[in-house]
Amino acid sequence: MVCRVVVGGFWGDEGKGKIVSYLALRDKVKIGVRGGVGPNAGHTVQYQGETFKLRMLPSAVVNPEARLLLGAGVLVDPSRLLEEVKALKVRGRVGLDPNCAVIEPRHVEADRTGHLAGRIGTTGTGTGPCNSDRVQRKAKTAGEIPELKDFLADVASEVNEALDRGENVLVEGTQGTFLSLYHGTYPYVTSKDVTASAVCSDVGIGPTRVDEVLIVFKAYVTRVGQGPLPGELSWEEAERRGWAETATVTGRRRRAAPFNLELARRAVMLNGATQAAITKLDVLYPECRGATSYESLPQEARKFVSRVEEALGIPVTLLGTGPETFQIVDLEREKGA
Repeated sequence: MVCRVVVGGFWGDEGKGKIVSYLALRDKVKIGVRGGVGPNAGHTVQYQGETFKLRMLPSAVVNPEARLLLGAGVLVDPSRLLEEVKALKVRGRVGLDPNCAVIEPRHVEADRTGHLAGRIGTTGTGTGPCNSDRVQRKAKTAGEIPELKDFLADVASEVNEALDRGENVLVEGTQGTFLSLYHGTYPYVTSKDVTASAVCSDVGIGPTRVDEVLIVFKAYVTRVGQGPLPGELSWEEAERRGWAETATVTGRRRRAAPFNLELARRAVMLNGATQAAITKLDVLYPECRGATSYESLPQEARKFVSRVEEALGIPVTLLGTGPETFQIVDLEREKGA
């Protein structure tokens, strides 16, 4: 039984939703719990012909047996949460820590004007101003909001008690390492730390409870908004390579660059990662599309994976070969077979 933390290795948009959804099903997790920031993160999951664009709920939602929890460190937009719960018909499965801070309309308004919108290029979802209020001890919490009362739960206790029982728990982070308030490209960062240790703090588990930290990288690098991006390509070149993307939350163009081994090594260090996943291998090598075994990958793709693995010093255990949850090469399972 495993407690696994999943985090992003670059600037978000690495495909964490796909990886979390796969692990939730493969490992039959009892709890999928979300840490990280709030609705400024968009996780996209494609499963059984459906596409889920999640802003609040954990990507473990695809496993009907999984309890879905939001840790105390997560900022909650009540209307967005209620919309997702209703759309996905998961009301009885969702638990929300009463200490989650609540995003109000005034936070959204503040996030869409001035410094945050202009210089930093934030998502405009209200997370930064809400976290600012939280630091000043004046943000409202979920426990104060009547429409959220049916969802309130002691998330830290639920997670730790599940671990005591030897159940599989999947902890899902948001954004990416270099959007961390402390370890990222400040000031072009999000409003809190988003590395693995912070995600654990968000949900209320200590570091000794974690068995694996899985860091997710895309086969190339993208970022949304302002700030440095080493090796950045023009939008025309990104289109030529098939790397042109738009962001889940804002619809803005994602800036693109080739895979960066130096940044990846630093992200592994900052997160204490024990495993890595690489998504969108099929975008880099189209002949990989839909592959589910390592042997079926072309030699060039296998060399790329080996080069990343050697540089990072940790095993690459999952390879995304398409957008659907089970379009994946599971090296952990292959080697364990």
